[in-house]
Amino acid sequence: MPQTESINIRPGVSILSVLRHLNYKPWYAMAEFVDNSLQSYLDNKDVLERLEGRKFKAEVSISLDNADRGSITIRDNVAGIHENDYARAFRPAAIPPNRAGLSEFGMGMKSAACWFAKRWSVRTSSLGESFERTVFFDVDRIVHDNLEELLVNFNPASEQSHFTEVTLIDLYRKPHGRTIGKIKQHLASIYRVFIRDGLLELTFDGEMLSYPEPKILCAPYFKDETRAEILWKKDIDFDFGGGLEVRGFAALLETGSVSGAGFSLFRNSRVIEGSGDDGYRPEYIFKKSNSYTYQRLFGELHLTGFDVSHTKDGFQWEENEEEFLQLLKEHLEEKSISLISQAEGYRKRPPRNELKKAAESANKRTAENLEQTLPPVLGPALEAPPDHSPVPRELPTRKLSSKRVIDLVIKNENWRIVLELTNDPAIGDWIELCDQLIADYSPSEDGRVVGIRLSLAHPFMARFAGTDDEKIEGLLRVGVAIVLAEITVRSSGVRYAGTFKRFINSILREALSQP
Repeated sequence: MPQTESINIRPGVSILSVLRHLNYKPWYAMAEFVDNSLQSYLDNKDVLERLEGRKFKAEVSISLDNADRGSITIRDNVAGIHENDYARAFRPAAIPPNRAGLSEFGMGMKSAACWFAKRWSVRTSSLGESFERTVFFDVDRIVHDNLEELLVNFNPASEQSHFTEVTLIDLYRKPHGRTIGKIKQHLASIYRVFIRDGLLELTFDGEMLSYPEPKILCAPYFKDETRAEILWKKDIDFDFGGGLEVRGFAALLETGSVSGAGFSLFRNSRVIEGSGDDGYRPEYIFKKSNSYTYQRLFGELHLTGFDVSHTKDGFQWEENEEEFLQLLKEHLEEKSISLISQAEGYRKRPPRNELKKAAESANKRTAENLEQTLPPVLGPALEAPPDHSPVPRELPTRKLSSKRVIDLVIKNENWRIVLELTNDPAIGDWIELCDQLIADYSPSEDGRVVGIRLSLAHPFMARFAGTDDEKIEGLLRVGVAIVLAEITVRSSGVRYAGTFKRFINSILREALSQP
């Protein structure tokens, strides 16, 4: 017959009702249960291997049922909750004797269970004990009645049985849709080291979770592609003193990925910050989100001596993060293998078959466009008289989006090139030019000022560049080449040089901007 006894859950019963309001993400809340299972395995590994064999590993299964009010079941095959630990395991904020492992605050299971569900239960059988225990938590009832003790049901069990099963009932938050996929992704990422080392088998609704190892870039240094290929990965190893240490690696992704880049920060082999598609990417190192570093740099950094938040989803840096980032950046920029330099400068050449496919598609669309739009535009242009107008000395004043001034010396002559980008829709031309010789340019010597203005509001730019800075840069460089070519051929005595640019502006607007 089942037997019962009670356990004391004082003090702190009143906090159970507020745990549902913690700022958890579902995967970090779910990870609290996995932490407990893993720590039980690590604390009892030798005993479990003697009983089950040396190939024994921790198995944790998570099952979700969204029917009605929903339920979640987490079950493991490890050592169970021993009689000596049972009372502490269910008291809020009861600190475990071993705080060096994955469970250190005495709140993980309680806080995660109360965050997920109104009611929950724990059934466990511990190694060497001839019974299993089950305890039920009804949080509303416990708080309302100010209960300080809960009944524990006992049932017979084999002394060799060992497991813990947590069942969450009447969910506040029922994972569904994309959230389920993200939970799987993040859990696999958080526990990648244990999965990788064969210590943990983690399943979600029967699907075994695995961490896809990122492919590391192997390529020559971008400034000299004739050199041998390099595996763009380096070890990271530094300390701050006072027991604060960082070990791990940094590398570049073979294929840039916003979701795949970023660092994962570990403590005790478990990801604390930077799991899944939420990599740790401080701007001091990764720059803005449109940088190539932001899309290529990744790594695994194991931190020792740093405190973490009680929900174990972030480090408590205090004043140490700035120094951490400075030291990390120094390692990343070492000249022997500068990951940041390569990340920013390297451009992967597409495979020939992909390039051929893209070329065929672009060629087809351009040919169709020319067939439909070019005759009515080019016909009248061919009949137009040559352009005898001189190059303007100044460009009309417009509202600018960006302006840069470059000073050069070309054949012993001072040049100042002024690059302007405008989003003014009143400008009809794609590219504009002005050119003038001025005295006291340097200010003690004569020089030349060349103004080049590109219209971002031009329909050609709107269609093929939009707000993509790399595409804008490419088209700006083409425009600069056209303008400088015109200036060069004018200086060589070529007549009607401006007609070329005038035709380009006309054809781009009237024909090649069309679908």
